[in-house]
Amino acid sequence: MLVLGIESSCDETGVALYDSERGLVAHQLHTQMAMHAEYGGVVPELASRDHIRRLVPLTEGCLCEAGADYGDIDAVAFTQGPGLGGALLAGSSFANALAFALGKPVIPVHHLEGHLLSPLLADDKPAFPFVALLVSGGHTQIMAVRGIGDYTLLGESVDDAAGEAFDKTAKLLGLPYPGGAQLSELARSGRPDAFSFPRPMLHSHDLQMSFSGLKTAVLTAVEKVHAETGGIIPGQTRNDICRAFQDAVVDVLTAKCRKALLDTGFRTLVVAGGVGANWKLRDTFSRLTVTVPSEKGRAKAQPEAVKVYFPPLAYCTDNGAMIAFAGAMRLHEQREAGGFNVKPRWPLSEIVK
Repeated sequence: MLVLGIESSCDETGVALYDSERGLVAHQLHTQMAMHAEYGGVVPELASRDHIRRLVPLTEGCLCEAGADYGDIDAVAFTQGPGLGGALLAGSSFANALAFALGKPVIPVHHLEGHLLSPLLADDKPAFPFVALLVSGGHTQIMAVRGIGDYTLLGESVDDAAGEAFDKTAKLLGLPYPGGAQLSELARSGRPDAFSFPRPMLHSHDLQMSFSGLKTAVLTAVEKVHAETGGIIPGQTRNDICRAFQDAVVDVLTAKCRKALLDTGFRTLVVAGGVGANWKLRDTFSRLTVTVPSEKGRAKAQPEAVKVYFPPLAYCTDNGAMIAFAGAMRLHEQREAGGFNVKPRWPLSEIVK
């Protein structure tokens, strides 16, 4: 079963072919980063128009890469939401028109479900059930995952998502758009104790998160540095702020994921989405353990190891491979097919068995 996947939710056009027997056989991606950098952020109309220009060439490139033609496609999967309305419509229109012309089923896929399942594209795959940390763009959510379509929302960010906080903080530091990845690299050279920022909701006793206050703390620090230096942030100071900000975000995500593992009893954690490429997050989570509180009359509890899975770096950002794979899984599970409409706002928790 050969499934074509189309991703166009925001500023990347992704197309891929997934074979149910051979795995991923082709994957092509075009990023609009350079185009939007001129404006300091994504311009929805420009994004939509660029998706339209890229979809056919990328699809034909995938077919050539896989040594296949249109007639070999058994189904077409596309991102139905969430995302930018116009961008989603570009992918939906192409996917539905192609599926109709080929007489094949079309499979709408939730963008975050694609991210959530993307670690299954790796050679070392997690097994159900697991806790999933989704840190993709405007979303930071912790889910209990028991199978395809069986997702329970455990907690999420109540304001800025982690990825948004990274990019907004980078902008405060004068880094070019999108600055989150550059902030992470500069943090490598930062001194660990030069700045101290708050860990919002770290001890809230639930799995909710907040990052807007952390961003405000960075703004206060930047304004103080500007006042002392006449509007200039020295290079080392900038790196120190990056380090302190990143440490704060990772500390919060680590604490919340540890609590989710304790609450569910699961010992497998999946991290997916763009922030999943962050080196500090990967390093910290690779050593993650949980300790079950000891009860009266029992021996002191010992730390328990946690199996942590990340998608390959190529599949951390938006891509067609995760959509093709999620579509193939839904087709295998005989999920509902069809749907030209798009859902710019679409909670992942609405996708149930």
